[in-house]
Amino acid sequence: MNQDHEPEATRRDASDTESSRASRGWWDRNADEYQSEHGAFLGDDRFIWGPEGLDEAEAALLGPAAELKGRRILEIGAGAAQCSRWLAAQGALPVALDLSHRQLQHALRIAGGADDATELVEADAGALRFRDHSFDLACSAYGALPFVADPVRVLREVRRVLRPGGRFVFSVSHPLRWAFPDEPGPEGLSVSASYFDRTPYVEQDESGRAVYVEHHRTLGDRVRDVVAAGFRLEDLVEPEWPGWNTQEWGGWSPLRGHLIPGTAIFVCTAEA
Repeated sequence: MNQDHEPEATRRDASDTESSRASRGWWDRNADEYQSEHGAFLGDDRFIWGPEGLDEAEAALLGPAAELKGRRILEIGAGAAQCSRWLAAQGALPVALDLSHRQLQHALRIAGGADDATELVEADAGALRFRDHSFDLACSAYGALPFVADPVRVLREVRRVLRPGGRFVFSVSHPLRWAFPDEPGPEGLSVSASYFDRTPYVEQDESGRAVYVEHHRTLGDRVRDVVAAGFRLEDLVEPEWPGWNTQEWGGWSPLRGHLIPGTAIFVCTAEA
C-alpha cells in the first residue's frame, strides 16, 4: 500500500463518493504491483473474465468473434486495457474506460506506441461522457461494479449509452464468496459470515479515511439491479475451475475453485 501504517480492515457503510475516491487512490497506488503480479496471466491482448481463466475467445459471451468487427464496444474498469486490445484485434472499435490514471498509463506502456485502435478514457463509470446509444456492446471484467455503492447508477449509464438490443456482459466476484474467508487454503472453505450481510468491506487509514472499499450484493440483488437498470438477463455463467490452472490469485485457488464458484458473469441485453 506504500503507507507507513497498514490499513485497518473493517465492515462499515461507505458512500458512493467515498468509495470512488478510495478506488481511484488504491488503483493508482497499486497498479504497478497488480500488473507485475498478474500481467503474465492476463496477457497483453487477451480477454480473461476472471481468475479461473475463462477466455472470451472460447466463451464468446459478447457474441462470435467474427461478428465483432466494426462494433463500437465500451469496456468499463478496463485497467491496462488487455480486454479492449483483444477486441481491437478482432476488428472492433473499443473504448477502454478506467478511473485510475496509473492503470491507463500501463495500457499505454503495453501498447508501446504501436498503432492501437483502442481509445483510452479516464472517467467514473457512474457518469459516462458519451452520447445516448453510442455503443453496440459493453463489457466489464471485474471492473467498477464491485467497488461502487450504487451499482444501478452505473448500470443505467451503461444502458443509456448502449443501442437498444445491445449486449452488456460483466463479471464480479461470486456473491457466495462473501460468506467465506478470502483465503486460498482450507481455511477458506468454512463459512465465517452471513451471506446476507451487505455491509461493505473497508480498509481505512489511521484517520478513518477509506483507502479501499468493496461492496457486497447477493445474487438476487445483482439480478434485481440488472432489471432495474433496463436490462434483460440472458444468462448467468459460473465458470468452473479448469484443470490446467494451478495458480493462486488472492482468495482464488484450485482447491476452492473445484468446490465453490469464484466468479459470476452476467450476460444482459438492453431492453428496447
